[in-house]
Amino acid sequence: MLGSFAGRSPRVEPRRCAATSVTRLLSDLEVKTCWQLEEQAGHARPDAMQRLLYGAVWDADAVRDDLRQVVVDGFGDPDAVLVVDETGDLKKGVHTVGVQRQYTGTAGRIENAQVRVFLAYAGRDGHTLIDRRVYLPASWTDDRDRCRAAGVPDEVGFATRSEVAADMIAVAVDADVPAGWAAADEAYGNSSALRVHLRQHRLGYILAVSRGHLVPLDGGKVRVRALTGSPPGYRHRRGSGAAAAPDPRGRGSTTGRGSTMSLATPTPTTEAGTASLIRKNTSTGELGFYRCWTPQPATLAQLVRVAGIPWTVEESFQAAKSQAGLDQHQVRRWHLWHRFTTLALAALAALAALAVLAICAGDAATRATNDTTGLIKRAVNEVRRLINLFIIRPIGCCRGRRRHGSRELRRESHVQSPDLGLQQADLFGEPEEAHVRSGRATQRQLGGTGQAIGLLRQMPSSAGAPVIDLSVGLLPLRCVRWRHLQ
Repeated sequence: MLGSFAGRSPRVEPRRCAATSVTRLLSDLEVKTCWQLEEQAGHARPDAMQRLLYGAVWDADAVRDDLRQVVVDGFGDPDAVLVVDETGDLKKGVHTVGVQRQYTGTAGRIENAQVRVFLAYAGRDGHTLIDRRVYLPASWTDDRDRCRAAGVPDEVGFATRSEVAADMIAVAVDADVPAGWAAADEAYGNSSALRVHLRQHRLGYILAVSRGHLVPLDGGKVRVRALTGSPPGYRHRRGSGAAAAPDPRGRGSTTGRGSTMSLATPTPTTEAGTASLIRKNTSTGELGFYRCWTPQPATLAQLVRVAGIPWTVEESFQAAKSQAGLDQHQVRRWHLWHRFTTLALAALAALAALAVLAICAGDAATRATNDTTGLIKRAVNEVRRLINLFIIRPIGCCRGRRRHGSRELRRESHVQSPDLGLQQADLFGEPEEAHVRSGRATQRQLGGTGQAIGLLRQMPSSAGAPVIDLSVGLLPLRCVRWRHLQ
């Protein structure tokens, strides 16, 4: 996957740094800022990654296009769903691009925040985020000096969130991304401009709408909530929502077990055209409303399946933030945010692609062994743990930690070990015999927890005194099982 966008930079240094950054974003670090990622790689300063974000020559949108193609090649599906949703980052200051007091679903209220719009690709085998955009409020676009200070290009003007979503969908459709549907929540479903845009691209949609949304009826319009009373001219067809994917958030925007679906159409057939989908929770009685349009005939089961897909973008947000550091960028300018987010999307795409490969390998093994018990599909967080176990941690132990330990030992070379009677500087001197004068060595006597020292091993000596063998190299102290030296 990293090789798919290697040619986007003319120099080898940014390519290497990008590959290292994407790999380190998949590490098990709690905080994944530039400092932490560079320390994980064994560097003393974050200069390499900061240079990659600030000054290196590469096009983040071109890399995004390459990642999108990797996703399509990995689990493209002609019946896939393009899902639009947004997430926000709470901020304290006013200088980060796009920040103002505005509503964000992250906090569930109006806060000083930056809102980002994302486009997710959900196929039958997997799903991930394939595009990203910062939402710029009118308070920003009306102040061009403020935009220039944040690095916003002069050609970027004000666009509503629905218009941003429509533009990202148009980019995906123009790139021949295989998809048959689009889905979004109420914030986008109530936009008539977005629905017109989707129909122009011949892309079927199932968009959640508010209870007061107007739908056509007998040459006029009625509130969508009025359709629950079976108005004249509408035909209802009922089905179970159990076939749809359940929403892990427990919110009413998707369908799942314990709900029924009612398809209300202005014609007695299921031909192509406009319809309204009504979801009812059988436990609470809560209603959810959807505006549907299909370029060709579709069954109720198909509509129910697509209506249950939008939860995947929430799962992608959770995975991107917890597994790939999507919300830990700590940058303020326009192009810096898009560059860091593109690297985070690359890490998430790698996890999604590997999860799909694991599914395919498991299916092949099941067919080869005729095993009918079946296994649970491997999630992206499990894939990340495997990457850390077999790839990142061995590299970190052999390179970064040993390099860091070497620096620590040299820094502490003047310290005398009272019980061993041995200068730590002797560990890096000429390969001479170092005699242990005392009988025991503890972690505290050897420099304290967390420092790296030579792995001590007792060896026989002709003089009768034990000898410290330093040929086994350096390891972190916490990785060494210490034993008493006799």
